[in-house]
Amino acid sequence: MDPRVREHAAIVADHSVDLGAGDTVVIDAHPVAEDLVVALHEVIGDRGAHPLTTGQRTGERNRRAYLRAAAAADVEFETPAHELALIEETDVYIAVRAGENVTETSDVAPETNAAFARAHRPIQEERLSKRWCLTQFPAPANAQLAGMSTEGYENFVWDAVNKDWDAQRAFQAEMVEIMDPAEEIRIKSGETTDVRMSIAGNPTRNDYGEHNLPGGEVFTAPIPDSVEGEVLFDMPLYHQGREITDVHLIFEGGAVVSHSAGKNEELLTEVLNTDDGARRLGELGIGMNRDIDRFTYNMLFDEKMGDTVHMAVGRAYDDTVGEGNETNDSAVHVDMIVDMSDDSFIEVDGERVQEDGTFVFEEGA
Repeated sequence: MDPRVREHAAIVADHSVDLGAGDTVVIDAHPVAEDLVVALHEVIGDRGAHPLTTGQRTGERNRRAYLRAAAAADVEFETPAHELALIEETDVYIAVRAGENVTETSDVAPETNAAFARAHRPIQEERLSKRWCLTQFPAPANAQLAGMSTEGYENFVWDAVNKDWDAQRAFQAEMVEIMDPAEEIRIKSGETTDVRMSIAGNPTRNDYGEHNLPGGEVFTAPIPDSVEGEVLFDMPLYHQGREITDVHLIFEGGAVVSHSAGKNEELLTEVLNTDDGARRLGELGIGMNRDIDRFTYNMLFDEKMGDTVHMAVGRAYDDTVGEGNETNDSAVHVDMIVDMSDDSFIEVDGERVQEDGTFVFEEGA
């Protein structure tokens, strides 16, 4: 086994979820990630915890088979009580992204996926109440999607994951200090993105590999009705096994009033129609992980790039909403990315804090 896999497992256990003796642990992973699952079992055994491995990660053939069959039978999805009970009795939840075919669910109807997501919302909320971590195993299918060799992708993933997270936390803390007391943020990129939003009273969080591994962003929640302007998300995303490109959103009074996409616009429409909260922003994130230096069609990595910002339509995380402020509620949370490397800036309360991807506290600013 590559020694970097064991290092990865140790970071998950000790840094991300603070694994302890007696903890019950659910590992949710595709079989292609077996090496990391084995390494996690070694660490769990060493710590005196208790593992259980499941295979519910998206992209699996069984998920596709179930959803297509249920749709054909006109099944009305309900929250599965046994799955909810498992998470309720779990101390730690570790999800490992990897797959044999990243587009496995591309022929599942968007409305089927949306209905399934709504039914599983209580399970998602329960997972988020636990000590949890979402991470990536460098599977060949992910390397292929990124346009990289398997070895090159392995190096890319482990360079981004197996790093000094205390140093990363300190670097990102400089941006947290700027944003946390702020009232308003403006994002401007070229002639296609100019959007303002209030974050007054909402805390800014420092993601240094605790829940998402790799980490490498600072993020907060906009005040739901404050978002005004337009955004062109010029980096594509994969959602429900399909690529969506050139998403353009226009916001008025916090809500999306007009939208378009260069590819799979109907899927974007389905996302925005999930519920009322899906037309509002639940997150603004600033990428700051300089070891993620290329786009790979993997949001877990792409949203952390240092020359990007991302915004998510849908649910806001509870810990990014200040006391007395409204929480945007939705069954979806879909991140989309703006390239900020050229002809771009971020302003916080009228002060420019990043220009063309370089922060004011970085060398060369």
